[in-house]
Amino acid sequence: MYRFVAAFMAATSCVTIAQAQEGAESSQSRPAPLLTIDEAVVLAGGSAPAAEAASAEVDAAKAARRVAGLRPNPAIAVEVENFVGTGPYNGINGADATVSLAIPLELGGKRPARIAVADAQARRALIAQAIAQADIRQQVSELYIEAVAGEVRLAIAEDQFRIATDTARAAAIRVQAGRASPLEQERAEVSRLKAEAGVDQTRRLAEAARVNLARRVGRPTLGPLDMTVLGAPAATVMGPPRPASAAGTLALAAADADLDTADAGVRLAAAQRVPDLTVGPGVRRLEATNDVAAVFTISMPLPLFNNGRAAVDQANAMRRRADAQRRMTALDVEQQITDAEVEAANAAAAARNASGPALSSAMEAARIARIGYREGKFGQLELLDAERTLTEMRVASIEALVSYQLAKARLERLTAPAPTEGN
Repeated sequence: MYRFVAAFMAATSCVTIAQAQEGAESSQSRPAPLLTIDEAVVLAGGSAPAAEAASAEVDAAKAARRVAGLRPNPAIAVEVENFVGTGPYNGINGADATVSLAIPLELGGKRPARIAVADAQARRALIAQAIAQADIRQQVSELYIEAVAGEVRLAIAEDQFRIATDTARAAAIRVQAGRASPLEQERAEVSRLKAEAGVDQTRRLAEAARVNLARRVGRPTLGPLDMTVLGAPAATVMGPPRPASAAGTLALAAADADLDTADAGVRLAAAQRVPDLTVGPGVRRLEATNDVAAVFTISMPLPLFNNGRAAVDQANAMRRRADAQRRMTALDVEQQITDAEVEAANAAAAARNASGPALSSAMEAARIARIGYREGKFGQLELLDAERTLTEMRVASIEALVSYQLAKARLERLTAPAPTEGN
């Protein structure tokens, strides 16, 4: 199958060159360039709604950090007394006016605790942005692999159709020569029609894979794709599986950030229990003597009905939940990494088995069967059996390669490193 993929790549290059020459002769237009998987990821990241949403979340977290560092605004109050009453206080001529400024003073470390919560949420937003980018890469990689696999499947189906057409032509010649019954020709024609239908079906699937990739990338993918993404799996040394670790992964970093946010929330809830002071310096004008005097007020809320204990209990419960979720995340990630590694190893072994000597033997057996059938040395049943075996081996090979690459993409997503503090 590796040789077949390489041959298909060479054929694709020849078609591209021919199209380029034809375009140069007609309209001097340049063919679409090769679109690599890394370029597809970059293009998708620039237009993906998930990336835009994650970026907006980071901007919102930064703005929330600035808001958390702000102090409460003072308030100005104007108070008028002794007016619109009875006797000497009738009207407004005897009114006393007071102008004061209410300045809230946060106590108990509320502002540092509020900033700590905002900082933890900002770090969580950065991790969420990295998770979105990793998800985009995995999604685009899977779509790219499926698009490349669709091209290879189409090439296999077209090759099978060509072989079926040649076989039907050979059967017709044998029947005309009187060396075979008409049943062989009908059977060969059925195989040819089945192969032709398979080409149409495979072409539609390949086109759909291209459309899905273009939709994610944000532009048409008319040019050739990099067929080397279905390359041969590297030889691995068998041995005991290495223990999977969730340390440093995006999922565990997100759980750690949630735990840090919950810790900061506990400290903020405890700080909120300390009552704040509001001081109010002001000036009062006494209408009776036309004198001016200073006034000063101090106010503090009385925690009679809400002393903040319930909020602290709620924050502690959320902290315990975040800690439990972190431990669950570590177990889940390690299990998923182990499963992905086993899946990749099994797919690699299947790809090596299906693409190695077994495929070569099936190809040689089918070639010999075709020659022998045309020369009258083999019957049609032997030919059909050899062709069926070759088709099964080709399909098994390409599917194993696709499974291997998809498992690798999933493993890369699971083990993607978390962003550092400097990033």
